Amino acid sequence: MNIMKNADELKKLVTEKYTAVAEQGSSCCGSDCGCMDEINFIGENYEQLDGYAADADLGLGCGLPTEYAHIKEGDVVVDLGSGAGNDCFVARALTGAHGKVIGVDFTSAMIEKAQQNASKLGYKNVHFIKGDIENIPISDNTADVVVSNCVLNLVPDKTTAFNETFRILRPGGHFSISDVVTLGKLPEALKKSAEMYAGCVSGAEEQGAYLEIINKSGFKQVTIQKITKISLPREVLESLLEPDELETFSNSKSGIYSITVYGEKPADCCEPSCCE
Repeated sequence: MNIMKNADELKKLVTEKYTAVAEQGSSCCGSDCGCMDEINFIGENYEQLDGYAADADLGLGCGLPTEYAHIKEGDVVVDLGSGAGNDCFVARALTGAHGKVIGVDFTSAMIEKAQQNASKLGYKNVHFIKGDIENIPISDNTADVVVSNCVLNLVPDKTTAFNETFRILRPGGHFSISDVVTLGKLPEALKKSAEMYAGCVSGAEEQGAYLEIINKSGFKQVTIQKITKISLPREVLESLLEPDELETFSNSKSGIYSITVYGEKPADCCEPSCCE
């Protein structure tokens, strides 16, 4: 299988899974949508945050990027992989009525659901557009802040995704992204499981490689703002690994982690090429 075909198939898988999530109105982790019940365990609670909308919370995140994004009143905020709008509405509470929030999502059903939620809430400055994070349909130097929650790891070409993030940020702008990464060697069966991929685990990059991609995209002041180990249920591991693999993995320091990472686009850098 060539790389392009593999990428296309992964995008098709993600689209199918998250269309099912949008249509059933909750995280796709039941038998009806073909993945495992136990994968719905890595999100964080939004309910205490201003702007939280229960209808927009599908339990798909792995962090609270808006909490660390230093969003100011009047900012233009772009959420990559905006889903039903949860992070966008929290960002809107921070940027206020004079700011602007743009959600970008790959799945038509999610865009429709997010637009319905925004309409119900009466928000005129929160907009949702369909697009691929590897080719974001937003002009250069638009955003003050980019956020994303457990999405970049699902993108096949992460280098292009971070280059695009750099492009749409204004000079001096920054991002705060929550995502899943690995530390140490992850068993191949775990990495390749389709169900785990759509559940935000197997698409994960090794942390060092992930941070290297960000740095090579031109970002400065790259910092991990929060890191949390994800403990996979034993029954999930038993379903994917042979007994000897499970024993080795359980006794190692290797693992899967949720991180929230921050990076800045230099204030004197208007094009990605100026930082190469």
